[in-house]
Amino acid sequence: MKNLKGIAASSGIAIGKAYRLVEPDFTITKKTISDTKNEIDRFQTAVSHAKSDLEIIRTKALNELGEEKAQIFDAHMLVLSDPELLSSIEGKISSDMVNAEIALKETADMFITMFEQMDNEYMRERAADIKDVSKRVLAHLLGVEIPNPGLINEAVVIIATDLTPSDTAQLNKEFVKGFTTDIGGRTSHSAIMARSMEIPAVVGTNSASQTIANGDMVIVDGINGEVYINPSPETIEKYKNLQQDFIKQKSEWALLKDEPSISKDGTQVELVANIGSPQDVESVISNGGEGVGLYRTEFLYMERDQLPTEDEQFEAYKTVLEQMGEKTVVVRTLDIGGDKQLPYLNLPTEMNPFLGFRAIRLCLEEQDLFRTQLRALLRASIYGNLKIMFPMIATINEFRAAKAILLEEKESLKANGVAISEEIEVGIMVEIPSTAVIADQFAKEVDFFSIGTNDLIQYTLAADRMNEKVSYLYQPYNPAILRLVKMVIDAAHSEGKWAGMCGEMAGDEIAIPLLLGLGLDEFSMSASSILKARSQIKGLNQKEMAQLAEEALTKGTVEEVIELVKSKTVI
Repeated sequence: MKNLKGIAASSGIAIGKAYRLVEPDFTITKKTISDTKNEIDRFQTAVSHAKSDLEIIRTKALNELGEEKAQIFDAHMLVLSDPELLSSIEGKISSDMVNAEIALKETADMFITMFEQMDNEYMRERAADIKDVSKRVLAHLLGVEIPNPGLINEAVVIIATDLTPSDTAQLNKEFVKGFTTDIGGRTSHSAIMARSMEIPAVVGTNSASQTIANGDMVIVDGINGEVYINPSPETIEKYKNLQQDFIKQKSEWALLKDEPSISKDGTQVELVANIGSPQDVESVISNGGEGVGLYRTEFLYMERDQLPTEDEQFEAYKTVLEQMGEKTVVVRTLDIGGDKQLPYLNLPTEMNPFLGFRAIRLCLEEQDLFRTQLRALLRASIYGNLKIMFPMIATINEFRAAKAILLEEKESLKANGVAISEEIEVGIMVEIPSTAVIADQFAKEVDFFSIGTNDLIQYTLAADRMNEKVSYLYQPYNPAILRLVKMVIDAAHSEGKWAGMCGEMAGDEIAIPLLLGLGLDEFSMSASSILKARSQIKGLNQKEMAQLAEEALTKGTVEEVIELVKSKTVI
């Protein structure tokens, strides 16, 4: 039995067979072929297998994602039936007497280059289809398998170098019992998605993808951050018991589902959830969420090859608002850039994308994109309790510019007879230290603050949260962070506004006593963390936590803060 240590990213215990979501080696060598007929037959067989793959994928996409998504694979099937492409590859095998892999690659590359240089957008998109299809045929020629998380139909534990947000979004909870990755931290998007889907996860193991083979029995301990490979029967039995203990603990927390979030001495706060899609609302409701504190709209834009239309967005926002009823839904406008890219936007490559052209900066320049989203939100506003917030606001002028565009679209829609709610609050994410420092000035203009600690921490401590080498500097309890959080909360309250937090810190058991003491009004977290947090808050005295927070602000190190919290509370 081998054991890997990583970062506990999503609570729970998973036991199952390993499924490696690692791209295979596509290295090919040029060979001279004497029997070209046999080589052409080998190529045609690979094409036939690729067609069978696509038929299965298309059927699954049609049943689970609808006709629009399924049409992507219709385009792929057309490529595999294109006589010009196929005859060019077969002709190259015959004339150049080369192996099918080389003929496929060189011909496909030629077609891809040709299509990419065309003025017609539709024809340029065909280049991407050829890339995908040629890779699938090449995989069959090489005898390697392209992993596809959407096709998993048995209980497995995913093993990967990393998981992109779109990879994670494809995971089916029915079959994917957990995952582990080489890289990442608690605030990586794969970890955040895992928590929202309630899938146990351990990230940052450094070597899971090199150590674990397909079919190995794996235990993922998402509570303690450990992964066991081919464990003994005794270890499996031990973890099955721990799995049952965790399930029992969750059932006890579930009794608090319909209870208010009130401290021991009567201070009431709101425990709300972070979501990425309308499908996540069910988890918010089942976990006793009192609203949605962060709807990450960028996931509407991902996993597709073009921007979502206004009507598509409207339907998504309307669905969430209707399902949440009178409960608040805070929608963050598009936050693309940094580690979340949209290939079809052709954003510039940047030396430091986290500090670059992203979020509100992108939206203020690409106003057509921004206005489309705002119109969809405004149209949906009458179906629930909508609040809108702008991400990565650095200056008051940025907020004013964004709000002015929102008001322009509102007046335009009203002039055309479209019903709009008059109760929409407009706020900002506080992710940039300078914004926190002048929160007293922002508080005069915004309706609320939502503190995005994932970015606030990395910007304050100048430490990329995705970089393993400086992960020790990702310190939610650092006194500098606590002081910034206090500045924002105090500024909001001085103007009669409310302050929330939608970073992962909001659901952290060490941070919760401190945040309660600092006067945070709204805690937004992964839905799966809500009941545990409610249980914790019910056992805390807010006045005592205020004294605790005041003392924490005088400390010099994160270790001193942690020691203080553990000495004054039961963690």
